[in-house]
Amino acid sequence: MLNLRPSGPAFRVPHRVSADRLLHMALLNGHPADPDALRTLALTNYGHFTSMRVDDQHVRGLTRHLERLVRDCHSVFGADLDPGLVRRYVRDAVGDKPGAFVVRVTILDPGLDIARPADASDPHVLVTHRPAGALPLPPLRVKTVRYQRDVAQVKHAGLFGALHHRRAAQLAGFDDALFVGPDELVSEGGTWNVGFIDANGSVVWPKADVLPGVTMALLQERHVHSVAPVPVDHLPEMQAAFATNTTIGVRAISAIDDAHVPTEHPALVELRESFLALRGEQL
Repeated sequence: MLNLRPSGPAFRVPHRVSADRLLHMALLNGHPADPDALRTLALTNYGHFTSMRVDDQHVRGLTRHLERLVRDCHSVFGADLDPGLVRRYVRDAVGDKPGAFVVRVTILDPGLDIARPADASDPHVLVTHRPAGALPLPPLRVKTVRYQRDVAQVKHAGLFGALHHRRAAQLAGFDDALFVGPDELVSEGGTWNVGFIDANGSVVWPKADVLPGVTMALLQERHVHSVAPVPVDHLPEMQAAFATNTTIGVRAISAIDDAHVPTEHPALVELRESFLALRGEQL
């Protein structure tokens, strides 16, 4: 049983809350979230987050996820965030749950006034979780679209544009969208980074305005690579392509628009196996 203590009028904590029930709750600052406290996030969509895949109580790149939250909190709210406190909230929410699942940590200010976002400076920590699929996942078929995410360096809660293009791609028979900027350079997917294996068999990450992904950073630490502009009209020259994020790991891309892309290039297999071999950090 976790020790839950009310921190203010926004929280109404049950007298007895089992650890199993907590695993199915949204926790705000460590307490079961009152829907009224989440209304601002629903109505304004102003906040930022990170998602972490938990495998048997370990998270690949946990330190980097916490660093992202601290960095983005400065950008979004101009406020400091205690990574140790965030980690404690995640541990409280997860308990001793075994297996694989995805924890999302969202930072929001329940008191934000849509007319005065400059006054938002009181970040709260919302922890939720959802199931995770077994890795590796099957290949993706993606459709290129002209789009650039707002404030791409921040993993913010404003997902409308990305999800709108994902939906359109799915209605067109694909799995997801691959973004191309106004400069005709490939950047990223809606919720993932993209990488390529070039004609020389080398790993190339697009040089563009993209989210600095945790999984991408972990792979870059462990594998020789380059970061270079990837013009959309150079895609047919690539030997392989893949998507990366904490939930999907390294996921092959089997088609870009109408072009087939091989999914078992040796360099791609090495990246995927290297990621799966990472045990991660203990929560």
